[in-house]
Amino acid sequence: MSTFKAPKGTYDLIPPVSETFLAVRDALSAPLRRAGYGYVETPGFESVELFARGVGESTDIVTKEMYTLTTKGGDELALRPEGTASVLRAALEASLHKAGNLPVKLWYSGSYYRYERPQKGRYRHFSQVGAEAIGAEDPALDAELIILAVDAYKSLGLRNFRLLLNSLGDKECRPVYRAALQEFLRGLDLDEDTRRRIDINPLRVLDDKREAVQKQLTGAPMMRDHLCEACKAYHEQVRELLTAAGVEFEDDPKLVRGLDYYTRTTFEFVHDGLGSQSAVGGGGRYDGLSEMIGGPELPSVGWALGVDRTVLALEAEGVELQLPASTQVFTVPLGEEARRTLFGVVTELRRAGIATDFAYGGKGLKNAMKSANRSGARYAIVAGERDLAEGAVQLKDLQSGEQAPVALGEIVAELRRKLA
Repeated sequence: MSTFKAPKGTYDLIPPVSETFLAVRDALSAPLRRAGYGYVETPGFESVELFARGVGESTDIVTKEMYTLTTKGGDELALRPEGTASVLRAALEASLHKAGNLPVKLWYSGSYYRYERPQKGRYRHFSQVGAEAIGAEDPALDAELIILAVDAYKSLGLRNFRLLLNSLGDKECRPVYRAALQEFLRGLDLDEDTRRRIDINPLRVLDDKREAVQKQLTGAPMMRDHLCEACKAYHEQVRELLTAAGVEFEDDPKLVRGLDYYTRTTFEFVHDGLGSQSAVGGGGRYDGLSEMIGGPELPSVGWALGVDRTVLALEAEGVELQLPASTQVFTVPLGEEARRTLFGVVTELRRAGIATDFAYGGKGLKNAMKSANRSGARYAIVAGERDLAEGAVQLKDLQSGEQAPVALGEIVAELRRKLA
C-alpha cells in the first residue's frame, strides 16, 4: 500500500528547515510589533464575493487561481488567496475604525492558497506575514510600512533586494490615464484574453510578462505623466521620507501589482537571485477597498511579505541564520533508579528555561551518547547507580569532551551559570 503524499504544489515544513521559517516569520513581524501593530487572525476561508469584489473580478487570482467550495447550506466559499480583504473585513465587522484611534494598525501571519502552476518559489499553499494600516491617508504611513519591511529584511542579513516604487493615481486622475492606455492598447496585436483585459483592467496588461506583449508596450502612456497635482505631491512626500530614512528605491512606472484595489503608492521588493519568481513581497495604498466591500470610506495602506520567498532569498545570498539550539542539555540515565531521578532533573531544567531532552527508550550508553551528539546539545548529564549513591551526576561538555562530577542538588544552578 502506498503512503499518502502532500498535494501537488504544496510542501510540508519539517525540522530543521521549519526552524528557519519560524525565525523568518519572527523577523518579518518584529518591526511591526515595535511600531504599534496588533496581531489579527482571520479564517482560512471567506465568502467568494469578498475576494471577487475586493481583489477584482478580472484578476487572475479570482478568475483562475481561487480554490472555491460550496457548503452543504449552499454558501460559496473560497480559501483565502491573499490577506488584505480578509483583514479589512474583520476590522469593519469588529468596528475597529469606530474606536477613535485611526489608523487601525494590524499585522498577520498565515497560509494562503492559489491554484497555480507549481515551480520553485511559487506554490499552491504559501506563507506570508502582512500588515495593514486602516483609516488614514498620510504619506508618512506609506513610508513607515515600507521602512518596516526594509528593516525586517535587513535584520535577517539580506542585502541584494531592491525596492521598486510607483504611484497609480487616485479616482480623480486614474480614469483619464485608463482611457489613454485603453486607446493605446487597442491598437496592438494582442490575443483574445488580453484584449478582454483592456476593457476590464487595462493596467494589468502592463504587467504581462510575455516578451511578445512587452515588446509592443514601448511608448505606452505612463501613469506618472497623468498624475494630478495632489497625487504628485503625495508621491513626492513618500519619496522624500524614504530618502531621509536612508531607504534606496527605484522608480518603476510599469509597476502595477496583481490586485485591482491599489491606488497611489504601490511598491514591490524583488530579489535578483530568485530567477523568474523574483518578487519577495510588496503592497501599496488601497483607498477604495473598504467601500468596494460595503464599508465606509477608509483610506488604507499595507503589504505582504512572502515567508517562502524570503527563505529562498536567504539561500541565494548564502545567509545562514543564527538559530538558538533546540536542545541545550541531553540527559542519559543508566539503570532504572537513574531514569527516575534524571527525569525529575529534566523537568526541573525545563522549568528553569533550559532546553533539555532525555534518552528515551532505555538506550545503552553508546547509543544514548550518539543521540546526545545528534541533538546539537552543548552538555550531557550522565548518571548511573554509583554516581547517584554519591549524590552526583557526570556533566560532559560535548564540544570539548571534558567531564566532571557535579552534586545532584547543584546541577540546575551549574548549568544555568554555564549557559548564561
